[in-house]
Amino acid sequence: MQLVFASNNKNKIKEIQLLVSDTIQILSLEEIGCTEDIPETADTIEGNAILKANYVTEKFGFNCFADDSGLEVDALNGEPGVFSARYAGEPKNDENNIDKLLVNLKEIENKKANFKTVICLNINGEQQLFTGIINGQIIEERVGTNGFGYDPIFVADGYQKTFAELTLEEKSNISHRGIAVKQLITFLQKQFR
Repeated sequence: MQLVFASNNKNKIKEIQLLVSDTIQILSLEEIGCTEDIPETADTIEGNAILKANYVTEKFGFNCFADDSGLEVDALNGEPGVFSARYAGEPKNDENNIDKLLVNLKEIENKKANFKTVICLNINGEQQLFTGIINGQIIEERVGTNGFGYDPIFVADGYQKTFAELTLEEKSNISHRGIAVKQLITFLQKQFR
């Protein structure tokens, strides 16, 4: 079965392809000829996932899933949240985003945070939402070179290493995206036995 993942982020596509069975082929936006930037104008992570999935289904007619993810920091009232990728402004830049977050947390003791992913699946005329959340802490120095985004400064509860120190497989097993994708896969397996 072919399923479009409304993304051209090769890191995310690789992460998800690792988690799905061989019977499901994940196609990127590029592979279906979608070259435009899909607007992400919702004010919630859920809203953006829905916008992206609906865009592909309506314009291209494919069964599709889309995700949106964000880092939510308790002491910053959930910031950067829906603005995680562009927290420091345009153009989006992981290093600048981390710098801004660390500056905003400088005088704050509570560094509790969570990564949240919402996946919206449009399949056979129906829509499903799957949510994955992993709780942890923000640390003050970057550690590790794997991953992307805020991975070098996020340590999940119960772990000693940042997401950027984990292998792709280790991260996929515990990450917010991994949790949401497992829910998606379980749903797909029940539908297509």
